Amino acid sequence: MKGNTGTTRRIKAGVAAGITAITLAFGGVSSAHADTALLNVSYDVTRELYKDINASFIAAYKQKSGETLSVRQSHGASSAQALSVLQGLQADVVTMNQPNDIDLLADKGHLVPANWRARLPDGSAPYTTTMVFLVRKGNPKHIKDWDDLAKPGIQAVIANPKTSGNGRYTYLAAWGYRKQHGGTDAQAQDFVKAIFRNVPVLDTGGRGATTTFTQRGIGDVLVTFENEVSLIDTGVGAGSYEAVYPSVSLLAAPPVAIVDKVVDKRGTRKEAQAYLDYLWSPAAQEIIAQHHLRPRDKNVLAKHAAEFKPIKTFTVEDMFGSWQKAQDTHFSDGGTFDQIIVDRK
Repeated sequence: MKGNTGTTRRIKAGVAAGITAITLAFGGVSSAHADTALLNVSYDVTRELYKDINASFIAAYKQKSGETLSVRQSHGASSAQALSVLQGLQADVVTMNQPNDIDLLADKGHLVPANWRARLPDGSAPYTTTMVFLVRKGNPKHIKDWDDLAKPGIQAVIANPKTSGNGRYTYLAAWGYRKQHGGTDAQAQDFVKAIFRNVPVLDTGGRGATTTFTQRGIGDVLVTFENEVSLIDTGVGAGSYEAVYPSVSLLAAPPVAIVDKVVDKRGTRKEAQAYLDYLWSPAAQEIIAQHHLRPRDKNVLAKHAAEFKPIKTFTVEDMFGSWQKAQDTHFSDGGTFDQIIVDRK
């Protein structure tokens, strides 16, 4: 991957947070009666989702096999989490928010095969989501679409695209929006530069960006995954914020994979495969929908159709050719994001 060495140096700080997260996760889970413990290394806005999925899976697996499992979690910025696994964190499975983080494990560590996408349905992505806006009650800055994020006087809270898939999706969504409205690549770069000039804090992950917006009170708009916006809008912050759907956004299909070298070393392949297969079960798809993520199961999606507002989306492949091309052009050292960020003030 072009520029990976420099990028690795940039996100090593995030690895410490990932290690801390897994230390806390291990400390908070009792496995005294467990025959096998799996470790799921995931991105930072899926804590609540996998807490519920794990409980459901453990019960279903016990009923089916008679075996007792435990599932431990590690959460952090997606790219930093991938680097933690590359550097030795013993993940049985990874559940990341964009394919490049799993490709890293295949290309640099040979921890998963290059064809990992083909091993599970739907390109190994059990649900989809997209990037939307969260604004303060009443939408005082009248933010409606991506153009508004580039206006002077707007503070947009966006996670750092160097360390966060959340930030990467946002960057690419804004770039694609400008291109879809007749812009050249140069105009798209100027447009995204104007948006990031309005970003007061570059948090390393999506949950950090949420904290900056909701708890620290910084910013006029948070750009993040639809499920994170829905969680805030219907949770403890209900009534203080409003969700805004832009006219078009980027489709996110967060992928999952078994980490072959780890499961073969630990002897946990059967359990890890069962865990990932379970994500496509009706029970897990229902949990996915309840956590405001768009399920792949058509029946479950139809049941929750009223919650998921229609939105026009495009994919990374549609706009940029592939994730690898997008990574090389925009996020490798010296890429367009580096050019944008160096003089954003």
